[in-house]
Amino acid sequence: MIDKTWGTAAEAVADIPDGASLAVGGFGLSGNPIALIEALLAQGTSDLSIVSNNCGVDDWGLGILLNAKRIRKMTSSYVGENKEFERQFLSGELELELTPQGTLAEKLRAGGSGIAAFYTQTGVGTQVAEGGLPRRYAADGSVAVASPVKDVRSFDVSGAPRDYVLEEAIVTDFALVHALKGDRHGNLVFNKAARNFNPLAAMAGRVCIAQVEELVEPGELEPDSIHLPGIYVHRIVEVGSDIEKRIERRTVSASQAASREMPEGA
Repeated sequence: MIDKTWGTAAEAVADIPDGASLAVGGFGLSGNPIALIEALLAQGTSDLSIVSNNCGVDDWGLGILLNAKRIRKMTSSYVGENKEFERQFLSGELELELTPQGTLAEKLRAGGSGIAAFYTQTGVGTQVAEGGLPRRYAADGSVAVASPVKDVRSFDVSGAPRDYVLEEAIVTDFALVHALKGDRHGNLVFNKAARNFNPLAAMAGRVCIAQVEELVEPGELEPDSIHLPGIYVHRIVEVGSDIEKRIERRTVSASQAASREMPEGA
């Protein structure tokens, strides 16, 4: 039996060094491995290159590492919820590799599947393929680092030739993910929207560290309910079901808000 459990989040991330690359699960604030992120913050790891759909918000998720200036580079699809992210990027303190969301997902999946690269139509005819997207600004506002030109080839896969751009797979030193349940072998089950980028991030990491709300014994998970097999997971930490979870914004319609204000029985 291979028992992959670790006692605490701090112990599980203790060997992540300065300068490491990380794939981190989550979409917005859904499915953020916050206990692992907080442990990484507490131990002082810095100069990180992180691949994640977004960078949390100013005081939650990956945003807490960003605020502490522990992140050197982000590879992301969406960065619009974090004012500090904007400030650091525009001032030249942070490098950003902006990647279409579906392409980012496939780059992570390919990395975990042993596929070196793939061609996709997404980005053809734009700076994604043609290069020139700012990745890092200089202090004077000029572009210090720009995205490179990518290989574009024509393929006939639907009866008519179309252009496709070459995208390289992503493999990182470590992966940090959050799951609803996991067993001691590392098999994971995700809850609804928290499934998002978590399985893909887990696949891409050479060492995957998973925080789970509930740890169960091998054999307790129904095989057909397992979303990610334990072959991709190397360490697992139980954090409890009462761990804090946040959302970016809570909104309700005018009719819902009015109904909540009506007295009972009205």
